[in-house]
Amino acid sequence: MRYVLLYESAPDALTKVPEHFPAHSAWADEFHDRGDLLLIGAFANPQEQGSMAIFTSREAAEASVAGDPFVRNGVVSGHEIREWQEVYSSAAGKAA
Repeated sequence: MRYVLLYESAPDALTKVPEHFPAHSAWADEFHDRGDLLLIGAFANPQEQGSMAIFTSREAAEASVAGDPFVRNGVVSGHEIREWQEVYSSAAGKAA
């Protein structure tokens, strides 16, 4: 089981992103370096569609939200964590 974190962008997110992106990126790097964060990125139109990250555990996703500079500084207006059953992994090339 994987855990998908969906972020909703605040109405003024694009004006706040440049200031808070370096801290947000460093925060995500910590989770990735530990192996808790598998993928992260914004959708094609992040202001309207938000962004997404995939974690190895619900606890890691919740901890990420709790300390994420984007959340703490109002770049994100809401979030949702969903359980996701991975079937194929391109990294392994086989069913998970």
